[in-house]
Amino acid sequence: MIRAMPFTSGKQAFLEILRQEGVSVMFGNPGTTELPLMDGLAREPGIRYVLALQEAAAIAMTDAYAQASGGLGAVNVHVSPGLGNAMGMLYDAQKSGAPMLLTAGQHDQSFTTTEPILWSDLPPIARPFVKWSTEARRLEDLPRIVRRATKTAMAYPTGPVFLSLPVDVLNAERDIDLGAATRIARRMVGDRAAVQEAAALLARAERPLIVAGDCVAHGDAIAELIELAELIGCPVRSEGVASTCSFPFTHPQCAGGMPRVAPGIRALLMRHDLLFSVGGDLFTLSLPSDVEPMPHDVTIVHLDVDPWELGKNYAARVAIQGDPKATLPELSEAVRRLTGKSGHAQAAQRRDAVRAAGEQMRQDLVDRAARGAREVPMSPLALVHALASATPEEATIVDESISSAPGVRDLFRCRDAKSFFGLRGGGIGWGLPAAVGVKLALPQRPVVALIGDGSAMYTCQALWTAAHERLAIVYVIFNNASYRILKERTLALKGFSAEDDRYVGMDLERPHIDFVGLAKSLGVGGERVEKAGDVAAALGRGLASGAPYLLDVRIDPAFK
Repeated sequence: MIRAMPFTSGKQAFLEILRQEGVSVMFGNPGTTELPLMDGLAREPGIRYVLALQEAAAIAMTDAYAQASGGLGAVNVHVSPGLGNAMGMLYDAQKSGAPMLLTAGQHDQSFTTTEPILWSDLPPIARPFVKWSTEARRLEDLPRIVRRATKTAMAYPTGPVFLSLPVDVLNAERDIDLGAATRIARRMVGDRAAVQEAAALLARAERPLIVAGDCVAHGDAIAELIELAELIGCPVRSEGVASTCSFPFTHPQCAGGMPRVAPGIRALLMRHDLLFSVGGDLFTLSLPSDVEPMPHDVTIVHLDVDPWELGKNYAARVAIQGDPKATLPELSEAVRRLTGKSGHAQAAQRRDAVRAAGEQMRQDLVDRAARGAREVPMSPLALVHALASATPEEATIVDESISSAPGVRDLFRCRDAKSFFGLRGGGIGWGLPAAVGVKLALPQRPVVALIGDGSAMYTCQALWTAAHERLAIVYVIFNNASYRILKERTLALKGFSAEDDRYVGMDLERPHIDFVGLAKSLGVGGERVEKAGDVAAALGRGLASGAPYLLDVRIDPAFK
């Protein structure tokens, strides 16, 4: 139904449409070209404006908010420099598939021919990282453009869209129609003949492996994946660059994440005869290699909402475009019909073997963590174990621990689709502001953010927003006083740095960063933690504070 516009200005029309599209929170950092929008917000109590002090932080907040809420994220930045500042985090949002409406103010169109300060043609700048990019040229077109943008952002595969909003369009006044929202139904069932073929391959496989992608969590399909995994009895791994909990970390068949280097992937897959990817990337690698990650004799079955990913790098024996929640039950039922009692016995044997291997792996991690806990500074794994042991089970983890991440998916007790969010695209600086977005979307859940020290300095402004909004987030800085991930990658090159043990531009010392002092200057309390035995109590104080709190934890910088 088309609704007559009860207002007369573009700024009011824009905000009313956003509210109708389900937006109740908008992130941003305003400038002169955003002043009409800010003026409109003064009379729009239905939208909470969350101020970020830099555009990259605003985008990361919106990315995480959209993922955690399952709705549309809205963010506004300031003309050309603001959009430029936003691009790194916009890349991450593209990779996470966050349904995001990114807008930027633009100069009055009567003025742009003169090429005023801060002006540029904005839509082409954003276009590489969004599903659709355009500029509103007339007030009459604004409702149709905004409706089209929100529909596109929310349609599978979801992702960011961009609108440029000239000042004159927002200030224009006349009666217009608002239009109405469109949502494309997402529960697309995969082709039934392909589902039957996939079921036959899964039923015959002797050593199958499931890789779970983020679309499982985003599509609320964890229960359906558990059903299939238990029916087959095989291990389940998360995709290599995953941003969600798409299979419970605590499930006996959870085998951790896929490696991100080709030799490790190949060594793992050599133990399997079939790979079933449920929205998992095949493969997002960290480094080039002469080793081919996919063994030639591994059969691939691939289910995904995005047809681009199907067969993108490796031919799939069966490729199914479909929604996991709608398609997996049909696949499970087909496997069940094909396997019978003998299949149940074989699945039980596999489950026992996977469970035993998982228990042994986790015990080895705990033993290593115990040894690292006796050291000062403690090992990264010791810190992960101490945090995982003390974090409430209902907490949500935001992870950008980077080189300190080993053990996070094995030791934390994340179980549901809202329990874990991690850096997807690889552009660092995401995690600290992402925790703000997650907490705003999930206010009843404790939020613990694991942040590398190098990453924290990209977007430390987000601490101010956490304090300003009074958000109870515990930030844990994994402080090794370096860009350790770069040292690890440089060592792999086996060049001069490896021979001389000298790494240029990779140490954060002289002076060391005082994260507690930095946090205090931005309104966030905190403390320094030196010993693994003190981590639990410090975390408890942070959780009990009811406010943002930062733990600066020094960890062993060694990486060899």
